[in-house]
Amino acid sequence: MRIIIIGSVAAGTSVAAKARRNNLDAELVIYEKDQDISYSVCGLPYYIGEDYIERGQLSPRDPLWFKKRFAIDIFTGHEVLSLDVQDQTLQIKNLQTGTVFSDQYDVLVLATGANVVSPPIEGKDADHVFYLRNIVSADKIKTYIQDKEPKTAVVVGSGFIGLEIAENLSRKGMNVTVVEALPKVMPSYDDEMSIRIKQELQEHQVQVFTEERVQVIDALTKTVRTDRGRVLPADLVILSVGVKPAVELAQKAGIKLGVTGAIAVDARMETSISGIYAVGDCAESYLLIDGRPCYRPMGSTANKMGRIAGDVITSGDLTFRGVLGTGIVQVFNLSCGQTGYTETAAKKAGYDVEVIHNIKPNQTEYFAGSSELIIKAVANRKTQKLLGVQIIGKQGVDKRLDVFVTAITFGAKVGDLAHLDLAYAPPFATTKDPVLYTGMILDNALQRGRKIITSKTLMNDRESYTVIDVRSNKDFAKGHIDGAINIPLADIQNQAGQFDKEQAIVVHCNKGVTGNAAQNVLINLGFSKVYNLSGGYKEYKIERDL
Repeated sequence: MRIIIIGSVAAGTSVAAKARRNNLDAELVIYEKDQDISYSVCGLPYYIGEDYIERGQLSPRDPLWFKKRFAIDIFTGHEVLSLDVQDQTLQIKNLQTGTVFSDQYDVLVLATGANVVSPPIEGKDADHVFYLRNIVSADKIKTYIQDKEPKTAVVVGSGFIGLEIAENLSRKGMNVTVVEALPKVMPSYDDEMSIRIKQELQEHQVQVFTEERVQVIDALTKTVRTDRGRVLPADLVILSVGVKPAVELAQKAGIKLGVTGAIAVDARMETSISGIYAVGDCAESYLLIDGRPCYRPMGSTANKMGRIAGDVITSGDLTFRGVLGTGIVQVFNLSCGQTGYTETAAKKAGYDVEVIHNIKPNQTEYFAGSSELIIKAVANRKTQKLLGVQIIGKQGVDKRLDVFVTAITFGAKVGDLAHLDLAYAPPFATTKDPVLYTGMILDNALQRGRKIITSKTLMNDRESYTVIDVRSNKDFAKGHIDGAINIPLADIQNQAGQFDKEQAIVVHCNKGVTGNAAQNVLINLGFSKVYNLSGGYKEYKIERDL
């Protein structure tokens, strides 16, 4: 059996390695038009920004390693020009010699990856303008910085790579500006979470302009001009507006594309044509939650898809279960993670959602490194299962995110979270971990009559609610919700008689815990419509100022 794989980054090499582990006799051949293989795209911004990261650490294995270890033939600098699915042949061009030749396969795997999106900007082909997609492009940026010593940089786009490269350029001493065409940075996050990322960038002297597009890059003046007439200095420009699946080869061969524009595959990673598989950034995925098609080009997913395809084509029984779109990014001192549906996406998908904001320390507060996490959780009211989580904080984001991912993957209900026996010691967590608190808040809201109201809902219908601020008089005086009545928690029982037990009341403290205590008092006194403000006044201030 001759297995040919087109592409050799994360997915392609994973296919080959798994196929070889299963079958010692198969012929395994990979064609790669780039010169590097099996490298980490996610590491490229840090390779540019950190002098201690060496090129070889990003791509530690070369074709010779795969040949010696697995008897896999990898041909770099070879571009597959066309695919004939009837004859099961490929036309391949050796990019160094220009020679074109054909090859025949029994099984074909497309691991063609993704292409960067090239925005319609005048002057984008100038010598100081770069895309960051592979190690060669990172080399060019690194060399340009070393040779030209740019003082100013403009990053167009604010997704994962855009923010990572912005931070690394800033750490190298450049004055950095991020320009984003959409209304917020990290567009995949909900508004009140995204604003925290924007504030972190600004606190580190990175300028941020949203709802603005770069129209012209001027190579002579080293500036960019936006559609608002803003002129920004730019000795260096990085275009990072996203990627799209590289499907041209598949499309010309008649292989079906999915609704996302990526190659449609089944759970075995097989395409619409028998014997041809697709994996990695060129392949469509689907959400584990409900099976909806999605496109999430992540290295972790590519490795997973590759392993499954390699198993299947060598008579294995692995299947792909879908993804949650989990991702995490460092933005200066913040870690920002998300998984599953955002509130916006969940509502668009038709879910009736319960939304809470949980602000808690990542570890016992008397430790010097203790800091707050903000967890936004979205749950399905009908099933009481989590739909998605976003977390932002300085420490401990990754461990909590992974717990939520596991819970969603295995179908846990929100009430199950409080029963998890998570690791605790003061340097690592609080006795009631933020994950447990998140479950308790959601379970109380969904099952135990302790209703939550978000700041957004309150602000959109302010006149329908009586707001009681249960913080101290001193905290109230520092700032409060317009029209709120200040009754500290200790006085709430004695003063409750002034309110109608049928009126809608919102109680709140600074973050939510004391608000919940006041809510319990009023409910026990017979009040029927009492809501605790999600995330308290602290969250309200963030959302009020959006």
